[in-house]
Amino acid sequence: MKRILVSLLILAACSIRLSAQTKGKKATAAKPQAVTAAVMASGKKIYNKYCLACHMADGGGVPNMNPPLSKTSYVLGDKTRLIKVILNGLATGEEIDGETYTNVMPAHNFLTDQEVSDVLSFVRNSFENKTSGISVQEVKAVRAKSTKK
Repeated sequence: MKRILVSLLILAACSIRLSAQTKGKKATAAKPQAVTAAVMASGKKIYNKYCLACHMADGGGVPNMNPPLSKTSYVLGDKTRLIKVILNGLATGEEIDGETYTNVMPAHNFLTDQEVSDVLSFVRNSFENKTSGISVQEVKAVRAKSTKK
């Protein structure tokens, strides 16, 4: 009986220590990528230069031609897919959230990783969107996989 009690006490102590060690890590891992005012300002400049003509000032796009950027699965969903759209472009006849868009989006792979990160973070936090940003490291990783043969 004494051995069982000692074993239970040791197990409880280990459990408490493990819980204390991982408590802060869980909160940090779940925290989304923060988007700073500087990123938003840079992203807006890039958006105005390369995106505004097709996706409009309000991110509403052009029906049947250029998709909207407000609350769409492409913008709010998978980051890798969104990064690939910027780097590789998008073909005509692409269906997004049940609508088909006829204009081709050219690749913008000439943008730096920082510029892609900034403009996508801006889009994901503008036009009624509010979600995590996209880091330079995420862009680098997608670009590296895209250029491998």
